[in-house]
Amino acid sequence: QVQLVESGGGLVQAGGSLRLSCAASGSISSFNDMGWYRQAPGKQRELVAAFTPAGGINYAVSVKVRFILSRDSAKNTVFLQMNNLKPEDTAVYYCHIRNYVLGKTPVDAWGQGTQVTVSS
Repeated sequence: QVQLVESGGGLVQAGGSLRLSCAASGSISSFNDMGWYRQAPGKQRELVAAFTPAGGINYAVSVKVRFILSRDSAKNTVFLQMNNLKPEDTAVYYCHIRNYVLGKTPVDAWGQGTQVTVSS
């Protein structure tokens, strides 16, 4: 079992910045995808940014350059620095982890979500 605890959402004006944090605890594999998704009202949940098991980072095209994903591996925590926020970034942001264990089906876990609202 993996638990994810998010923090850092809120209300900000366009052009502003926010930093999201997600701390993972429980049975965490050393090989995992960990990152952030978001879901705006009436839209599907989409990838924002995530680490790959190989150590790379995948970003959504819409956030590249503006958002920066980082992590503290010792604390199993990932951070999403969001700069130059736009109203279209308004959504509930979910932390996600997919654990890969040799010989077993990958297991997904989600955080409870944190609201990010960007006013124009």
